[in-house]
Amino acid sequence: MAEQLHPLQSGGMAITFYWASGSPFSWRVLLALEHKRLAYESQLLHIDRQEHQSPQMLKLNPRGRLPVLKDGDYIVFESLAVLYYLDAKYPERPIFGTSPEEAGVIMRVICEFQAYAEQSALQIVDAICSGQIAREDGKPTEAMHVVAREARTLEGRLSKEQWIVGENYSAADMVIFPWLKLLLRVLGREQAAELGARFLPIERNYPALARWIARIEALPNHDRTRPPHWHQA
Repeated sequence: MAEQLHPLQSGGMAITFYWASGSPFSWRVLLALEHKRLAYESQLLHIDRQEHQSPQMLKLNPRGRLPVLKDGDYIVFESLAVLYYLDAKYPERPIFGTSPEEAGVIMRVICEFQAYAEQSALQIVDAICSGQIAREDGKPTEAMHVVAREARTLEGRLSKEQWIVGENYSAADMVIFPWLKLLLRVLGREQAAELGARFLPIERNYPALARWIARIEALPNHDRTRPPHWHQA
């Protein structure tokens, strides 16, 4: 279990964040913590060592999953719930908009992504990482079609605005960005060339999405959120 401190704000450090490198669910919370400039103690857990299933972690989250955020005596898990809590507890630099209407759109876009794209993205990542791209049932190709369709929807939104919802960086960007980065990473592998041709190069096929990714990567402290094992690779 690796510990790292991020003193972004003055005052006591009440927040401890337990997470896994490369997890889109962990990454979105890191993006929120850095955007809000909150001080937190980073606890990087190693899934391959089953650290997330340790007795200590099961006390925090009986489901044995990450991420988990502890703020003083309060514990919250499930990444979207963590984002919602952070915005309610620390409203400066909001991530769910500045009006009920904007909050509703941000939450709707997140729900749409989770309902229509997230599972397909996970299927693609699993198929590539497990060497099962050429499955006879064609599931990875089918999942790629779904992701490409949803990417076109995002492309349309981003061709009109800098961010996925309106004029400000929000939880919608934080939820979707890690999945796209993970997809780009695995689709760039040699064994995924045929599948990736439906999506890559993103600069040609989805230029507004590519510009949006670059905007997020240019944000202050973004490098602190990037999966550490990607740096090592």
